[in-house]
Amino acid sequence: MTEDVPPARPGRLAGRIAVISGAGSVGPGWGNGRAAAVLFAREGATVHLADRDEKALEVTADQVRAEGGTVRTDLLDVTEPAAVREYFEETGRRAGRIDILVNNVGGSRAGGVVDLSLEEWDDQLRANLTSAFLACKYVVPIMRNGGGGSIVNTASASGLRWTGAAQVGYAAAKAAVIQLSRVTAVEHAPDNIRVNTVVPGQLHTPMVEARLAGQRADGDVAKLLAQRQARIPLGFMGDGRDTAYAALFLASDEARFVTGTEIVVDGGMTARCD
Repeated sequence: MTEDVPPARPGRLAGRIAVISGAGSVGPGWGNGRAAAVLFAREGATVHLADRDEKALEVTADQVRAEGGTVRTDLLDVTEPAAVREYFEETGRRAGRIDILVNNVGGSRAGGVVDLSLEEWDDQLRANLTSAFLACKYVVPIMRNGGGGSIVNTASASGLRWTGAAQVGYAAAKAAVIQLSRVTAVEHAPDNIRVNTVVPGQLHTPMVEARLAGQRADGDVAKLLAQRQARIPLGFMGDGRDTAYAALFLASDEARFVTGTEIVVDGGMTARCD
């Protein structure tokens, strides 16, 4: 007899302990981490939020609390191995387990192989790739001891194709995040740990105004937004909420048979051949 397919329903993370790194935001609006924090809390998770920007972190936490969610915040530099290890060990002890991890730290720096300095290259790998590696390294034993869990890593469409700017360090790191997820997924499938990647495209997040416009359009936000939107077949830009909904699916039991793969959230951009 075939079991009924369980319907999607509110509260599908009820009772779960979720850690979200990069949960602050560089400005007002829906960054990926902030959106995931609010959405996961709405769906019943207790959210443990980490970021190195205390003010931005508290803004996110206040939004969670305003909706009646349960939240804890911790300052954390996810590129520091000892700090990451201590954070996960302490969070595991305090919460009793960790069911979900969303790795959401990263940022791009302009420059191709000639222009990008070696120091900048190392910084890009550390921020975008090593941060995900460290979090996975220290959360997997906790999840394994707890009977399983779900890890969602955040990559970028820049890890799949050229997206309009030479940012070789960022692109290489985000491509590696995808493979990090695949390898970890296969290795730890017997531990009931699922590992997947959300691949956002050119979203309108606070990062556009705060950093990218200055890097790529001489500070002209409208110009940069027009350039980015022109690449999107759907004709509009999503925001951090679109990334968060993909992460929610991957974190939930609705994705119980989904591991070692990616959800691309880009309005069709990477499917274009031009």
